[in-house]
Amino acid sequence: MNRKLKNTLALVGLLILIIVVGGAFIFIYQHGTIKADQEKLQELKSNHYNTGLLNKQFMELSAKASVLDSVLAQRKFNIPQNLSSISFYNFLNNISNSFSQDAQTNIEFLDKKKDKEFYYYEYRISGSGDYNDLFQLIYAIEQSKELKKIKSVTMNNLVATNKDGIPNFLVGFVVTVDVYYSNDNRFSTSEHVENNLTTLPVYDTFYPLIRNQIPPNTDNLLDVQGAKLLALIPQGAFIADSKGNTYLLWEGQQVYLGYLTKIDYDHNIVSFILNKGGIIEKDDLTLEKEGINKFNK
Repeated sequence: MNRKLKNTLALVGLLILIIVVGGAFIFIYQHGTIKADQEKLQELKSNHYNTGLLNKQFMELSAKASVLDSVLAQRKFNIPQNLSSISFYNFLNNISNSFSQDAQTNIEFLDKKKDKEFYYYEYRISGSGDYNDLFQLIYAIEQSKELKKIKSVTMNNLVATNKDGIPNFLVGFVVTVDVYYSNDNRFSTSEHVENNLTTLPVYDTFYPLIRNQIPPNTDNLLDVQGAKLLALIPQGAFIADSKGNTYLLWEGQQVYLGYLTKIDYDHNIVSFILNKGGIIEKDDLTLEKEGINKFNK
């Protein structure tokens, strides 16, 4: 076999090898890739939408969402989605900013529980303060936009005396609160807007009508007990207390535990209204004849 024939056969063999390898690559390896690409292309074609149609659908869905959000916003209460247990601490801090300086509150997380399709956190709030502080706390919890329920309340009266000896009648309390939340957003609005939680002062039902504690005379006012009417003049009345201190008073002026209500020049009498621990008394001081004669001279 000559050299030319050998070369020809070698080229033919190489060509056959290339055809076999190329066919295997195209029909075995590349076929699977082409099929996957064709399926992906078909999926993209099936999900292809017109941009204008998408915008129109988006506007319609946005309008429906706004209507639903408005309906939820009109409801007195909402149930938030996936509420953090820390949020109630922030709520209580905001409410307690309006409490009196004598108020003290402490909050304790108790448990996480389930109520049908909802969940809730349970807290215990303990402390003391004015009766209006407690009323404000209960009102804010019950009227809050995000649903909260008071499970129990216990109260007791306390008497605290400040550095001047003035009694302050407070209320001690323990409140158990449940704070509700949900796993979805069907019961809450897109933006949280709190209800109006401010209240007007109310009558303190814990304030005793009759009190053993009487505030001290820190302003050095006239103490009518043991006082003596010295003289009556057109501008008012000269009165001396049991310690010998002299005061010039007129109608309406404040005295210890009360006020001077009337000066009767015709009968030489000065009248007072005093509040002695809830007991209202009327006291009169009469000008003695000796004092009258001295004043007339």
